Amino acid sequence: MQIEIERRFLVTPEVLTHCRAGVHIRQGYLHTDGRNTLRVRRAGERGFLTWKGKKQGSSRAEFEREISPETADFLLSLISPDRCLEKRRYGIEHAGLMWEVDVFDGALAGLILAEVELQREDQPVTLPPGSRAR
Repeated sequence: MQIEIERRFLVTPEVLTHCRAGVHIRQGYLHTDGRNTLRVRRAGERGFLTWKGKKQGSSRAEFEREISPETADFLLSLISPDRCLEKRRYGIEHAGLMWEVDVFDGALAGLILAEVELQREDQPVTLPPGSRAR
């Protein structure tokens, strides 16, 4: 199990000028209770099952296992649509960090988030060009 240190920002569509090829992601939440989250994700041709613990500051425990795309599709088919989301994820390298920009579809259309994983909680970050926190 590893510790994930992550910062997430609500950004404007200006960041999309730096986004090239993205991957379509469909994910659903099998369980969430404020302390634990268990989700399944289909990202392009890959599937993942992920457990995340309760967030403490910008950190939380995380365990992720790759699963077959068929298993991911099967599990997603069991989840109520109101517990699923779809988005397109783009990668942007900026200031020595790899940012993930998520552009949401469906009920969350119009939402754009940029997130970055860090080495330590107090690590300074600079938003990618063309974006600004909202």
